[in-house]
Amino acid sequence: MICGLLLAALSACGGAAARNGTDGTSGVAAGSGGTSSSKVAATGLPGVGDRWQRRIPAASRQVVAVYGDGKDSAEATVVFYAGRGADWKRVRSWRGHNGRKGWTTEHRAGDKRSPIGVFTLTDAGGVLADPGTRLPYTRSASFAAPRWWARSHRHDFDYVIAIDYNRVRGVPPNDPARPEGEAKGGGIWLHMDHGSGTSACVSLSGAAMEYLLRTLDPDRHPVVVMGDRTALKA
Repeated sequence: MICGLLLAALSACGGAAARNGTDGTSGVAAGSGGTSSSKVAATGLPGVGDRWQRRIPAASRQVVAVYGDGKDSAEATVVFYAGRGADWKRVRSWRGHNGRKGWTTEHRAGDKRSPIGVFTLTDAGGVLADPGTRLPYTRSASFAAPRWWARSHRHDFDYVIAIDYNRVRGVPPNDPARPEGEAKGGGIWLHMDHGSGTSACVSLSGAAMEYLLRTLDPDRHPVVVMGDRTALKA
């Protein structure tokens, strides 16, 4: 059982696949956060076209938007919005990282690209104790990065939020089930940043992860909208 959990943890940030509830794919990175309460004037999320706006569930009142710098870039800006429609408000933003080779609409295991799309956020966990999240949280040493990884990566999974891509919702983020098959990847998370691109996940600073964990509310049906800026405008 311990070996199985370790293997599940090692697969994190290694690929992505299923579309559980909403369509899409992912990306992100770390940085220091600023705050902003400016109301969005448009009828939807800034920089997000109708193709993706329509995939945000009607009940969603919280969005983590990941704007990749470019199709082949590992750099991104992550923005947290609250509200709905013309009342979406930009609350916080951070710099972060996504897959080291950029973005794709056809993610495959091992391609080092983050999936583009819209995904629900339902489960969290990590090596550290629950910081006070409303999301179901699983604390386990099985999330820890292997000791042979570079020191800079050893705290990547202190906090993680599962991106619901090719996974079963309602289980710990490191559950190994892949409903659409192993080839489509999985284990795509929001997690702690190590200063460079990921295998497919979105990474953020520790302060950003703590903020999201304490703020995301299942009753507000949070989702992540992610991709490079050009793709998101489609």
